[in-house]
Amino acid sequence: MTIRRGPAPSGDESRGRRLFAVSSNGGPPVRRSVRNARLAGVPVAFAGRRAVGVGKRALGRSAAEVDREIQLRTAQHIFEVLGELKGCAAKLGQLLAIYELALPPELAEPYKIALSRLHDAAPAMLPGAVDTAMTASMGPDWRWYFREFDERRAAAASIGQVHRAVWHDGTPVAVKVMYPGGRAAVAGDLEQLRRFTGLASVFLPGADITGVLDAITECVLEELDYAAEARYQEAFATAFADDPDIRVPRVLARHGDVLISEWLDGTPVTRVVESGSQAERDRIGMLMVRFVASAWSRSGLLYGDPHPGNFRVLPDGRLGVVDFGACAVWPPEGFDEMAQECVRAVFRGGPPELAAVTRRYGFAEPGRAFDAEALFTTIAPCTEPFEHDTYRLSTRWLRKHVLRLTNPRLSNVLRQLSLPAYITPFARSMLTLIAALCQLGTEGPYRAEIARWFPELDEIAHGPADEQPVASAVTPLFRDQRPVSAPVG
Repeated sequence: MTIRRGPAPSGDESRGRRLFAVSSNGGPPVRRSVRNARLAGVPVAFAGRRAVGVGKRALGRSAAEVDREIQLRTAQHIFEVLGELKGCAAKLGQLLAIYELALPPELAEPYKIALSRLHDAAPAMLPGAVDTAMTASMGPDWRWYFREFDERRAAAASIGQVHRAVWHDGTPVAVKVMYPGGRAAVAGDLEQLRRFTGLASVFLPGADITGVLDAITECVLEELDYAAEARYQEAFATAFADDPDIRVPRVLARHGDVLISEWLDGTPVTRVVESGSQAERDRIGMLMVRFVASAWSRSGLLYGDPHPGNFRVLPDGRLGVVDFGACAVWPPEGFDEMAQECVRAVFRGGPPELAAVTRRYGFAEPGRAFDAEALFTTIAPCTEPFEHDTYRLSTRWLRKHVLRLTNPRLSNVLRQLSLPAYITPFARSMLTLIAALCQLGTEGPYRAEIARWFPELDEIAHGPADEQPVASAVTPLFRDQRPVSAPVG
């Protein structure tokens, strides 16, 4: 259904800054009491599996086999619950999606089904609920701002949805609107997610769980702030305004929990993952690397959610980027020094140097012993993409490293370490990007692209740069190559 422009608005626009109220026709997908019960059931089930595991070990099954079974069943349960709940739960599910990619193919199918629910099963708001949401933020005469407004959902978001419209000046726009009651649902989710701390060893062995959960909570709450998202998006749009390969849509307006920005026509990168040619997979994957890496120096911001669903291949071949809720001012104080010392220790040092850096920057609790040799042996193979002129990432490569890093055996040195909370936004961004590149199976010059934006890190890792500048060697990869996929609206 498409509506036409209505009469001019009346009254004070300050009413557009009211929060959404929960309404009978537009509440969260699941009642809060039901959401809480389902989330609370996950730790209970985990405890039950551990109790059953004691009996299995007593019957002669190996501890490693039992622990692995518990891990797999717990992960599957988490995915299934999050897939039903959406909201904040879906955001956590996106962070855990890398786990599904790391599973052997014969075990991954249940996870793929559950994850598809996270992305596709959000119920669309009915027209009445859409009107309630738009009225709450833009006032009862909100239709005046649009020449046209399609009340059918164009895309789903974890806590809202996107509509296609035409702004009053004739600009095609994307209208992102939050579910009525979305904030209350997310607040309840965050409260319940604290009960997951006992399960964290399944995914984050040895981490500062409270600190990491606080950081995740802060990130999720920021994604509910459309004013902050608008500022981030405008900063990215300004930084990439003249880029020949990357397009960030401009923000036209923001009223309360409604964000209006330019519409991007293009092919979702999820479709390139499914059916793109290898040449297109390589080109798009490397453009994603370029966008995330160059954003630091261009805008001073970290793009926190680089999964395929947030990128489009535009008709002219450029990479379009959407959804700027999960961004952060970056880097924090001291991060550059930490990155340089870590690179020096891994590429040019050895176990003693890496052990010193690990302690200096809070990856190991003071006084806690850990096996420095094992740590170096575990971390060093992850540098493979930067040891070759070109390298192909794949789900097989990802599976090998993730399963090795998350091995539940007590002998896994990473279980003796921690994850500083301030690393969480960076870890989320990099893991999501790596997972996307592995899904695409992108082959490209990873070392050269990173060196283009962080030459000091490349010099630390590999010595002084060659005579030919890295930038001139990289740039032609993205010229005169256009997508073979047909663009879709």
